[in-house]
Amino acid sequence: MPSTRVVVTGLGTTSPVGGDVASTWQAMLSGTSGIRRLTDEWVDQLPVKIGGRVAVEPSEVLERVKARRLDRSSQFAMVAAEQAWADAGLEDSGLEPERLGVALASGIGGVTTLLDNYDTLLEKGARRVSPLAVPMLMPNAPAANVSLKYGARAAVHAPTSACASGNEAIAMAIDLIRLGRADVVMAGGTEAAIHPLPMAAFANMMALSKTGSEEGGDPTTVSRPWDTGRDGFVLGEGGAVLILESEEHARARGAKIYAEVRGAGISNDAHDIAQPDPAGRGGTRAIKMALREGDVDPATVVHVNAHATSTPKGDIAEGLMLHAVLGEHVDRCVVTSTKSMTGHLLGGAGALEAVATVMALHDRVSPPTINLDDKDPEVDLDIPTSKRALPDGDVVALNNSFGFGGANVAVAFGSV
Repeated sequence: MPSTRVVVTGLGTTSPVGGDVASTWQAMLSGTSGIRRLTDEWVDQLPVKIGGRVAVEPSEVLERVKARRLDRSSQFAMVAAEQAWADAGLEDSGLEPERLGVALASGIGGVTTLLDNYDTLLEKGARRVSPLAVPMLMPNAPAANVSLKYGARAAVHAPTSACASGNEAIAMAIDLIRLGRADVVMAGGTEAAIHPLPMAAFANMMALSKTGSEEGGDPTTVSRPWDTGRDGFVLGEGGAVLILESEEHARARGAKIYAEVRGAGISNDAHDIAQPDPAGRGGTRAIKMALREGDVDPATVVHVNAHATSTPKGDIAEGLMLHAVLGEHVDRCVVTSTKSMTGHLLGGAGALEAVATVMALHDRVSPPTINLDDKDPEVDLDIPTSKRALPDGDVVALNNSFGFGGANVAVAFGSV
């Protein structure tokens, strides 16, 4: 196990089920869905009319003038970062800017800024395109804006690996601390892609569920990982940030510690641009890497926040991975998919689910998977449909993320 221990000292999020960590976590434990019928004026032209908008608009939290200079994805990142920074008690900590890093991901970046400005170009001409368009739409804008606010002068990274991006940012943050390049890293992910073009594109490639979009349908029942009725994911939006810190630095300043980050694993399928390896071989390698790096005995893994997006092939592949890694111990592991409530945040998913994984360890309780009415017989996992207590003692929880292009990232968190 690496000599430098990394811990989590702060959490922040804005999600479809809550405007902060406390409300998001309570909603998850109670099995509350954040999926709704969209009310945007463009929605009627699309085959999919549902999504997971954030529960609290960033305009209600951020200063209006500053918010207008940020793409929606950066707004989510800023909201989550402000919460996490305050939660970690870093305001008056004396942290040197050169020892503060940022690793904040997005799968798509400022897509709404890009497309809105293209519409402006076509409708009103080149002179009306915003001079702020490029700094707002670039994929590293969320990371850059957070670094500017907090004066982070160590490395600032913005990994882009589709739906694995948020978890990869956490893995990158671990490395920054263990390599001695930073004492504290603000790590996470964000996404704001509820827009007609991305939604039409996902729908046409048969990735989004079209169930629940019909008049009178119930959107809250559509995201149903591992259920035989699943037929695609539901798009969500939001962001999450975790404060990662060397244990030595955290204890020296008397910080509260939520969990330890034991290890991370990254791999690639090299199988297909959109479909997972049906045997789950790449994901299996990533999970094994995370456990090996953290010197984790598979018997101590008691919880997994699964990537499980509610797609037919992906959910099956992840079950195969867990069996391959945990073996006979898989029956004692409580598996959940919080995407059943939040939808899929793409590049923000891994970060939001990391917050849920940390809270599960901290509070010793797993949130449920909702809408699991008829579990797929090919999925042999313990997936509770109501919250479940986790055991005491020195235990580990996994957070899995997989993305288009074959990206696989697993992060192992340990109790403290």
